[in-house]
Amino acid sequence: MRPTAARQRAAADDGHNRHRAAACEAGSGESSPEPLGAQRRENRVPQASPRGTYLQISESLRQKIEKRKISEDLPSEAELMRTYGVGRTTIGRALKVLKDDGVIESVQGAGWYVAGTGDRRPLVERVTDLLRAEGTAVGAPFPSERELCDRFGASRTAVRTAVAEMEGQGLIEKGPDRRRRVRVLPAGQEAP
Repeated sequence: MRPTAARQRAAADDGHNRHRAAACEAGSGESSPEPLGAQRRENRVPQASPRGTYLQISESLRQKIEKRKISEDLPSEAELMRTYGVGRTTIGRALKVLKDDGVIESVQGAGWYVAGTGDRRPLVERVTDLLRAEGTAVGAPFPSERELCDRFGASRTAVRTAVAEMEGQGLIEKGPDRRRRVRVLPAGQEAP
């Protein structure tokens, strides 16, 4: 009779466990109560904090704000995830703690800011200000999405939403070369 895959795995696991138990007994005289593979995981994953990782992150951000290392806008959630090596949920919980304490505030489409600092206007208004800049003329090229992301520190989705709203208002349009250009100047601005 041919053994099934489940029986083969059980036999292999049993052999591995006997080998591990023998190694433990030879080394310390006692069998280790840790589950299989726990020693390997212990080296990779830090021990759980009694305060919670999100509280440690919020405290770290609070100290950076107090020491003026962060003075206006906070790094993006993606950047915070990379910096602290945690997931979006953990960063979200840390930011919520700071928001509840009145240390930071969120502006939709613009990001997180230290309370009482930064430009809180919607992104579309700040982008529209580019058209109000001196020297902007009808037919002039409009910055690319990437340039707008870099300039305003906003996500590509937020920039696309603002650009779509400006196109809907008739302020900008796509030219024959597929690049956006200024169609009309905002109200209250004369053509140069």
